[in-house]
Amino acid sequence: MARTVLLNPGPVTLSEAVRRAATSTDLCHREPEFLDLQQAVIEGLLGVYACDPGQWAAVPLGGSGTLAMEAMLASTVRPAERLLVLENGVYGERLRSIADVHGLPADSLRYRWGEAIDGAAVEQRLASGDYAALAMVHHETTTGRLNALDEMADLCAAHGVRLMVDGVSSFGAEAIPFEHPALSACAATANKCLHGITGLAVVLVRRALLDAQLPPRSVYMDLATWAARQARGSTPFTPPVNAYLALHAALAELEAQGGWPARHARYTACAERVRGALADKGVAPWLAPAESSCALRSYGMPSTLNYNDVHDGFKQRGFIIYAGQGGLSKEMFRISTMGDISDDDLERLAVAIDQVFEQ
Repeated sequence: MARTVLLNPGPVTLSEAVRRAATSTDLCHREPEFLDLQQAVIEGLLGVYACDPGQWAAVPLGGSGTLAMEAMLASTVRPAERLLVLENGVYGERLRSIADVHGLPADSLRYRWGEAIDGAAVEQRLASGDYAALAMVHHETTTGRLNALDEMADLCAAHGVRLMVDGVSSFGAEAIPFEHPALSACAATANKCLHGITGLAVVLVRRALLDAQLPPRSVYMDLATWAARQARGSTPFTPPVNAYLALHAALAELEAQGGWPARHARYTACAERVRGALADKGVAPWLAPAESSCALRSYGMPSTLNYNDVHDGFKQRGFIIYAGQGGLSKEMFRISTMGDISDDDLERLAVAIDQVFEQ
């Protein structure tokens, strides 16, 4: 029987090597074997984008991508600092919700879901406001839009503003300018473009921010606490040991396959094959491919079909797709090409597309 392939934006379909690694052994998190593993994972995460370990810390902690987003903001914005949040989808709105929950002074620039961020409006706001930091989503999986990270980094640098990035759905497959002086922190997760299992959140943060000794806003999510203990060969709380085992294997696979540029190329090739197969059935992209991430594309729902029927048709044939969120649920669906997806899987998917949309 053919395997089920996940075409949702995380968790992803695992390689056999990563799946085996996740349950390969039992480790106590206070023993040197785990602490060696933890250090290897931290070094591997820094190595994905060749980050200078003297300037950057990679801080893994147990949780989902949302935990990484929350730990990033709660641990790096000082009490008196003001934050500008860019919102053009669910996850930009989530960044603002996190700021509000933690009592961070924040303003937002809001756009329709899927709309491009207006650089001129950001420039005007940064020039007129007293902002210390800007928070944005890189790949907004609500629609698949890849927001203009380089442009926002340049604007932040021009106005002396720190850039805080939700890279949860882009880290490991899209270009992220860690060498840019404005980029100060990036939230990520193991179970998307890195192809690990769920349960391990990651924040890459400049050491200068960790050294600022901000008052902790959380017992569990304080990045300075985690980083300090990890640097001493320890861990403040019980970590998801199996997720570390899996991520260690996944990072080795990523490196062997050519790193994030090769993964970007593979995702793009897969996405284009999917787009071509859907185009043959008259299904058009909801957002232009040039504006989309390599990891996920959104497609318009044919007026003669509803999402449940399309979803169930794919599921019966071994593929899990994703609905549009909120008010977009009747308008579009999403297909991600993250994960261990083979050419054989893509051939099966082309057949499934032909059958589902033939109806």
